[in-house]
Amino acid sequence: YLENDPFCIYVVVLDQICTPKVLRYSRCHSWTVTLLIYILWHIAIADIVILVDGSWSIGRLNFRLVRMFLENLVSAFSVGIDQTRIGLAQYSGDPRIEWHLNAFTTKDAVLDAVKNLPYKGGNTLTGLALTYILENSFKPESGSRSGVPKVGILITDGKSQDDVIPPAQSLRDAGIELFAIGVKNADENELRAIASEPDNTHVYNVADFSIMSSIIEGLTQIVCERVEEQDKEIKESAGQETQGAPQDLVTSEVTARSFRVSWSHAPGSVEKYRVVFYPATQGGRPEEAVVDGTENYVVLRYLNSLTEYQLAVFAVYTSSASEALRGSETTLALPMVNGLELYDVTHNTMRARWSGVQGISGYMVLYAPLTKDQASDEKEVPQPEGLTDLQLEDLTPATEYTVTVYAMYGEEASDPMSSQQTTLPLSPPKNLVFSEVDHNSAKLSWEAASRKVTGYRIMYVKTDGLKTDEVDVGPVTSWTLNDLTSATEYEVAIFGIYDEGQSEALSGSFTTGKNQSDSLRVEPNWKGKDITNMAISGDVDSFLLSGLSPNTEYEVMLQAVFKDQSESDAVLVVETTRERIMQLNSFSMHHTAVVQFMVRQAVRGLQVQEETTYSLEVSWQLEDPKVDQYRVTYVSLTGDRNEESVLVPGQQTTVLLQPLLSDTEHKVTVTPVYTDGQDGISVSSVGRTLPLSAPSNLRVSEEWFSRFRITWDTPPSPTLGFRVVYQPTSVPGSALETFVGDDVNTMLILNLQSDTEYTVKVISSYTTGSSQPLQGTAKTLYLGVTNLNTYQVMMSSMCVQWQPHRQADLYRVVIESLLNGQKQEVSVGGSASRQCFYDLTPNSQYKISVSTQLQDMEGPAVTTITTTPTDTTPPRHPLPTIPPAKEVCKAAKADLVFLVDGSWSIGDDNFQKIIRFLYSTTGSLDLIGPDGTQVAIAQFSDDARTEFKLNSYANKETLLDAIRRITYKGGNTKTGRAIKHVKESIFTSEGGVRRGVPKVLVVLTDGRSQDDVNKVSKEMQMEGYIIFAIGFADADYGELVNIASKPSDRHVFFVDDLDAVKKIEEQLITFVCEAATATTCHLPRDSGFRMMDMFGLVEKEYSNVEGVSLEPGSFNSFPCYRLHKDALVSQPTKYLHPEGLPSDYTITFLFRLLPDTPQEPFALWEILNKDNEPLVGVILDNGGKTLTFFNYDYKGDFQTVTFDEPDIKKMFYGSFHKLHMAISKTTARVVVDCKVVGGKPINAAGNISIDGVEVLGRMVRSRGKRDNSAPFQIQMFDIICSTSWASRDKCCELPGLVRTTAFKPTIQTINRPTVNRPTVNNQQPTDQQSTTNRPITNRPTSTTNRPITNRPTVNNQQPTDQQTNSQQPTDQQTNNQQTNSQQPTTNRPTVNNQQTNNQQTNSQQPTTNRPTVDNQQPTDQQSTDQQSTTNRPITNRPTVNRPTDQQPTDQQPADQPTI
Repeated sequence: YLENDPFCIYVVVLDQICTPKVLRYSRCHSWTVTLLIYILWHIAIADIVILVDGSWSIGRLNFRLVRMFLENLVSAFSVGIDQTRIGLAQYSGDPRIEWHLNAFTTKDAVLDAVKNLPYKGGNTLTGLALTYILENSFKPESGSRSGVPKVGILITDGKSQDDVIPPAQSLRDAGIELFAIGVKNADENELRAIASEPDNTHVYNVADFSIMSSIIEGLTQIVCERVEEQDKEIKESAGQETQGAPQDLVTSEVTARSFRVSWSHAPGSVEKYRVVFYPATQGGRPEEAVVDGTENYVVLRYLNSLTEYQLAVFAVYTSSASEALRGSETTLALPMVNGLELYDVTHNTMRARWSGVQGISGYMVLYAPLTKDQASDEKEVPQPEGLTDLQLEDLTPATEYTVTVYAMYGEEASDPMSSQQTTLPLSPPKNLVFSEVDHNSAKLSWEAASRKVTGYRIMYVKTDGLKTDEVDVGPVTSWTLNDLTSATEYEVAIFGIYDEGQSEALSGSFTTGKNQSDSLRVEPNWKGKDITNMAISGDVDSFLLSGLSPNTEYEVMLQAVFKDQSESDAVLVVETTRERIMQLNSFSMHHTAVVQFMVRQAVRGLQVQEETTYSLEVSWQLEDPKVDQYRVTYVSLTGDRNEESVLVPGQQTTVLLQPLLSDTEHKVTVTPVYTDGQDGISVSSVGRTLPLSAPSNLRVSEEWFSRFRITWDTPPSPTLGFRVVYQPTSVPGSALETFVGDDVNTMLILNLQSDTEYTVKVISSYTTGSSQPLQGTAKTLYLGVTNLNTYQVMMSSMCVQWQPHRQADLYRVVIESLLNGQKQEVSVGGSASRQCFYDLTPNSQYKISVSTQLQDMEGPAVTTITTTPTDTTPPRHPLPTIPPAKEVCKAAKADLVFLVDGSWSIGDDNFQKIIRFLYSTTGSLDLIGPDGTQVAIAQFSDDARTEFKLNSYANKETLLDAIRRITYKGGNTKTGRAIKHVKESIFTSEGGVRRGVPKVLVVLTDGRSQDDVNKVSKEMQMEGYIIFAIGFADADYGELVNIASKPSDRHVFFVDDLDAVKKIEEQLITFVCEAATATTCHLPRDSGFRMMDMFGLVEKEYSNVEGVSLEPGSFNSFPCYRLHKDALVSQPTKYLHPEGLPSDYTITFLFRLLPDTPQEPFALWEILNKDNEPLVGVILDNGGKTLTFFNYDYKGDFQTVTFDEPDIKKMFYGSFHKLHMAISKTTARVVVDCKVVGGKPINAAGNISIDGVEVLGRMVRSRGKRDNSAPFQIQMFDIICSTSWASRDKCCELPGLVRTTAFKPTIQTINRPTVNRPTVNNQQPTDQQSTTNRPITNRPTSTTNRPITNRPTVNNQQPTDQQTNSQQPTDQQTNNQQTNSQQPTTNRPTVNNQQTNNQQTNSQQPTTNRPTVDNQQPTDQQSTDQQSTTNRPITNRPTVNRPTDQQPTDQQPADQPTI
């Protein structure tokens, strides 16, 4: 039975040995059953935050026992949104929230989260973790409720590496009851210092993790009792004051960057209202605005456009805050450009104009050709606000361009407005006219092509001929062709010649006249006689010459004489008359008979060479003056032609034989013919003409939807040109043919059908014929959609979806009934991927066709046929919702590859969890494709398999669909081979990798690799790849560290199993997207240039830099570097920025000015050219208290912007400050100590010279070689390749930074006994002394083991690196607090018995060999009313005789007293 009392449920335990009885709490043992009986407190409610040590000393096995302990602990409470809420944080070197108090509404959900709690690993910084849960877990937005008891439970196994006392005190002062549970090696004194009192009920220490469950009963009882007591105290302290939340949240005045939030006042005395707002997308960073309690509205500014914001308004009372009044509002889109028009188009220019937009900072115009080979030639032109008309120059003729205009709002751009236009081709000449056509000439006339033409090229060829003649002429409009063949048709082509190239041809043809001669003139001539002329009729073709002398050689020349008395070329023939024969006494007797004997020889060195396709050159040697001529005979060995011969004069020893048959052997015989007419000895040789060689190596490129380019290698033989013949492979019809000259080896074939394969032939043309064709195939691109299918098919409606075409302008979607032919047609935009149709007929077949349109082209229709059902059938599942992009990923642009373990150890179920992880992670990205993030996935086991490449998908929908289709591979685990595959096969130009964007690899594996991963991982890291490693189950953590980039805590993730991978997803996405925001830098780290390393300002190298010393920084454990007077630290620009500065970047400094920093202006950093002239830099004017940035813009004009706001002036008051200068193409923006100061417009920067140097601290008035520099301290100097870095930085290096942030609710301090608690200078810590506002990330580890020689002592104590003034031990400290009385103090300056009431005197300061330090200025770790010297070196510091209460701090101007 159950018996109730006001706060407990009594539990009845049935045991085989014990008799039934009622137990308050007990453990009953039986040989069969062991039951743990927990006290279940159900009336009192609380907010409980559990802080779990996840350091390396715990170990994975023990951490599983910690999970079991947490399950039992959570089970003891009644968990619910209106009951007890439980949150959990895990810490090591840095803490993190595993879940907030309001994350889960049921106990089962919390238990499930405990089971999936991942092990973190790292160092042990408990103090930092305590501060972290105060500032992050116990907040209204995290689920902490006002008027509800608050409990913190710490579980740790070791001593903290930092100070735990101040943060624990801050938690207790905030009314949080602290319990400390130590295991194994935990320090019990430290546990007592953390826990609330009394120690015997709030401190637990167990010897081993396996027996942690033994303390659960007692712990839960004490927790419940303390919750009840707290509840009573809270109700008593609240009294009768009426409190509540504000009401009636209203948003109005919504713009793209702001909106107004108003509400009705909350009841009671409200001190302030906190308005918390953040983007609704997961991962949005909360921001807040605070107004006075008398106000009931606030205008939220500087918001992102087209973004939904979640709102929460809290009423803040003296000691509590109300529940939130919640709501949401979405900002408007940034107004974009409208009415974009491209006009005044010429062959190399066009103009763009658009409608102006109000309230902008300018315009950005981008234009690029659409041709594939010129796709990277994108140019951008910034335009000032008032100009809406721009001429685009230096364009390529006959090329389509896309022009895009953005309206710029500072660093943010509106949606683009785009248009396309094609430049005109180069103008050809016009109106070709033929005149004065004769038998051998013709005059050509034409109209001029353009004023820009430089000349013309005239090509003409006989219609039945093969040889083309050409002539280049100047910018004339007529030309006469001479030396033509009569009665012959000629084809003529005239090209306009421009600087940009050659225009299309103007063609025509004409025919020369016949050879109409009036007479022929014959001139017989013989040696020693005069020339005889005679004319004969022009219509005869023979004539008998008589009255000649016998045995005489005659030369006969024949010329045609035309009507205009002009004459043709002469035709010459030589012939000898016969001897006279006399008949005498029946026998013949010659009139003369001379017999003469001569020695006859043969030619020597006969060669047949210089072969062409139609000729052979024959040469020989013979020195014989009696040789009158040579007879050269030749005949083909194939017998195709008769023997032919040619006579060569005796003085000539070469002859060119042509025309001959190609690729044919010819026998050539040379016979000398002597003066007596007799032949010498013949000599023969054989030669072969060249074949009619075809071109070779046909290549296809620049494939487009209506064109492609072919290229070939020309043959070795000279050609007349090439015939290009092409026709569709599978479509009947005649082939198309064109002819190009012999100097052309490439051709762009236009006006083709899309998605069509063509047979292409290239044939060489020769004088004697044509070669065999060089044949190949080429295919135009597919202008159509893919994966066309229907879904949600109903009786009267259906939807169709497809994978979009990346180049589409429009889609024409037609649905046609195959029953009655009725059609519906709709046109949708090029980015659409689905369309639904209604009012259909049940039980009917429908054909749906989708045609893709690009400009004036339309691709072939893609069809599918679907039948509507006869009855109501459930629709198919629609496509899953596409996850929204996370805010941190909206600027990401990277080539991202996931390498997924697909080995047998994964298993089918776990592989599906990996797929869901990939789906969720990639769904967080914003723009997918060439203009954003490209994603590839590879799966590996024994070998790697590329699932898809970087350029495979250009939108998120198709990418996510491809991820869901990945199938499990199976095999062994060869991680090293897989990483090499990614480097060599995916991060390639063929795989889609882009230049100038970050390359990110994410490796997921569950086991140790069976091959080496170190070599290839190190190579990729050295080459600038950013690698993340995610391990789970049995993965080797050390191997993950070797694979991943550095630092490991940012790039290595480990979870126990894939069910817990959701815990790391948010952080992984953030880190990956931050890495992906880097642009065109060659990064020495993930996101920019580490300038401290480059200048040698690091601990291992600073001693080699002249004029530099190492000193404590903003924290004692953070080193900084003092640049002494005239140190002039510099480095050559070509080593630091060999490719110049990026177009957008952030300059980050962490620095402090010194008392001896001069009042004159000096440059924190600047780049000088070789003549020591400044090019770009950041200037501080210590006297005028201003900050200036300068550079040269893209026009070469020098520009400066100066900032003098109040937040700028505080940088000059002696503390460390962090300065961000975000430089974009349009704005210079300043952020000081992570607070936005403002921005000013600038022009885009021009290129810098890299032949000079970069200098730190150079005085502005330095001249030439007489440079000098200012002294100051510098702790950090980076140049980040992103302008968004300042908004993400937390300024964790600045102590007490949160004091400068917006108002936080005051939490009433509960008076607590101070027994056994150390005090500082007999004072209780104040609100200004607590560390509640310390930074919570990147906090340094303790340096208590560092040598302390030559460190100053305060009150005879040696400070640690984490001690602030409120933490200094005194002589009255307990044994738990070490004092410096045990430390040697030889050679140390002491500051003895300093007063803490702001009235320190110099009489108590030692003066021997040391300058006194009176009333030292407070550092960022010291409150203004309790100054300390623990964090500053005092050696060689000048005396400062200024009253303490007038020292300026970060929150106090110099002219106001400290409060």
